[in-house]
Amino acid sequence: MACEAPALDPVFLWIGSLPIYWYGVIIATGAFLGLWVATREADRLGVKKDYIVDLIVFAIPIAILSARIYYVAFEWDRYAGGPWWKVFAVWEGGIAIHGALIGSVITAIIYTRVRKLSFWQIADIVAPSLILGQAIGRWGNFMNQEAHGGPISETTYNNFHQYLPDFIMNQMCIEGTMYHPTFLYESVWNIIGFIVLLILRRYPLRRGEMFLTYVIYYSIGRYFIEGMRTDSLYIVGPLRTAQVLSILLVVAAIIILIYRRKKGLADKTYQGKKIVKK
Repeated sequence: MACEAPALDPVFLWIGSLPIYWYGVIIATGAFLGLWVATREADRLGVKKDYIVDLIVFAIPIAILSARIYYVAFEWDRYAGGPWWKVFAVWEGGIAIHGALIGSVITAIIYTRVRKLSFWQIADIVAPSLILGQAIGRWGNFMNQEAHGGPISETTYNNFHQYLPDFIMNQMCIEGTMYHPTFLYESVWNIIGFIVLLILRRYPLRRGEMFLTYVIYYSIGRYFIEGMRTDSLYIVGPLRTAQVLSILLVVAAIIILIYRRKKGLADKTYQGKKIVKK
């Protein structure tokens, strides 16, 4: 569908000649809100907030670094012939959520082993924060006009997209063509997931099941939304990296759930109990 609308300014503010981009501001906002939610959850469960704060201090920079490494690795042809500093230009976009998750999980595993804590308990505490941070972070993609889908037909626009706020659809007008706001689809999916996880807290889940539920829920949504995007990373041929990884994560999470239940490793909910390694 043809369109005409000016793009929003991706710069939040200037400090002298230094631009501060909306992308970074939004990512940081998601991280801080996620930290606040995680510390509240730790309080609710009688767990020291310092455990969560210390973990986040290590996890955030490592997550950003691993997210960038993941993205650049699968888009190497784009960066190989350009200026070397472009590899580090995260303010222009180009960080992969799956890369961030991999870095965060590895950091959490090492941290909990060193501190002699339960990885699964800590993972359960931060699971709602992770999906909330992802929901907010997608709006950074919105400001950069990235992570969108293919062109929208006029019929599709009239049946659905015309009812969305104008500022969203105007930002999806890129070089005279209107595109699917897949960033919005994923953000809404994640917000619903955040609410689902908050509701699940009321039930006697076993250790690790909150985090594994998050992995399954997010991966299902990401699989279908990824199929609509035009900027996917590809692992080989037509196989989209995020879709392949989403399938593997769903299968792995289900296997781990069943295994921990059968082996008795997923003991009953730990509310109000001291953290133990298990």
